Amino acid sequence: MTPAPLNITKPALWWRNHDSPAKLVINQGGTSSGKTWNIMDLLLHIAVKTPNAVITVCGQDVPNLKSGVYRDARRILAETPYLAPCFTENKTDRLLLCPNGAVVEFKSYKDEQDAKSGKRDYLFVNEANGIPYTIFWQLYIRTKCKAFIDYNPTARFWAHDLIGTPGVELLISDHRHNHYLTAEQHARIEGISDPELWRVYARGLTGKIRELVYSGWRLCEAVPGTPRRWVGLDFGFTNDPTAAVLVALQGGELWMDLLLYDKGLTNPEIAARLREAGVDTLDIIADSAEPKSIAELRSAGLKVEPAQKGADSIRAGIQALQRYRLNVTRRSTPLIKELQSYKWRVDASGNTLNTPTDIFNHALDAARYVALNRLIAHREAKGAVRSNAKPYIPDDLAWRNTENFNPLKQQLRNDIRRGRHDEHQGGRHPSR
Repeated sequence: MTPAPLNITKPALWWRNHDSPAKLVINQGGTSSGKTWNIMDLLLHIAVKTPNAVITVCGQDVPNLKSGVYRDARRILAETPYLAPCFTENKTDRLLLCPNGAVVEFKSYKDEQDAKSGKRDYLFVNEANGIPYTIFWQLYIRTKCKAFIDYNPTARFWAHDLIGTPGVELLISDHRHNHYLTAEQHARIEGISDPELWRVYARGLTGKIRELVYSGWRLCEAVPGTPRRWVGLDFGFTNDPTAAVLVALQGGELWMDLLLYDKGLTNPEIAARLREAGVDTLDIIADSAEPKSIAELRSAGLKVEPAQKGADSIRAGIQALQRYRLNVTRRSTPLIKELQSYKWRVDASGNTLNTPTDIFNHALDAARYVALNRLIAHREAKGAVRSNAKPYIPDDLAWRNTENFNPLKQQLRNDIRRGRHDEHQGGRHPSR
């Protein structure tokens, strides 16, 4: 059992993690269920009550740690007056240090060998579906007391194979367990209209999201240094994040890197963050629905222009992006999550509609604005886009290895390769 904490009032999920006798506690949950916050809060209390404890918090990479669980830890300390004096912070090494000798370290590991270094008393693997099993296993077998993992269950992965085994407890949570959300936030999550997305994000149940808008994308380490680089910007504030995506075109492929994905940012803060990212000299294509924000960013010295929206611009921008193989940097976790969740609408009869869901699309909307202004408008002006332009088609092996393989769809793909795609659904992407 976890050491007894101070005499405090905490949410039920906090206590469920605290009281669990299991060596490994799996926190599977929907969006905004509070699982990450509660685990991190619990670990900070454990550090205060356990002299010389070593607590490792593992994330996919350093940028995701900084924008995710490390930021949560700092906010917990700032908002908990009795905890804050118990820690000093080493920002360089991302350490939280207690006078009793306990340390909370925030780390990422590049491979299995890297994960073999060091032992710990407690382990927290955040967003575990982005961490290879080999890395988790090396960390887990070097953990003395207890381990926690959390994730959104968009699809099965290695954690599901551990559920039901000795020493493992599964806790499922959703937004209804988070009493700190506003009524509007609860309503937005509960109101997700797509059944598959609702199952995953509103109830925290394992799903397999089908009819995704984008397929065949790959992970990469960095965006190449091509001169054909632009930034897409989608504004948010209270309920939605502001998202900025660097989009580069090289070798007939698109490369994307998420620069910004945060709520509550003012326009001066957006300008400062883009300068910090080193993209303030690039053309920035922003959501045209925010002319005042565009004007303020221009006044701040940024080269911002409105996206050229119009009739059917959502589908046009999507089709423009689908013409290219997409490469997404490994650190762009929110963008990757959107790619794994952004799907076409389905009617009551199960038929796929020609309209995407209006959810999990903030970073993808930013990329779409670049497509509207640079991949469509500029190329059309040069006569480079033809009416029979073919969409990007993943290789046959990747297609055949999916659960959705269908001989009819394969025939459509073969026809597309032979130039006969106009006969089928107006040249729509075969995965639809």
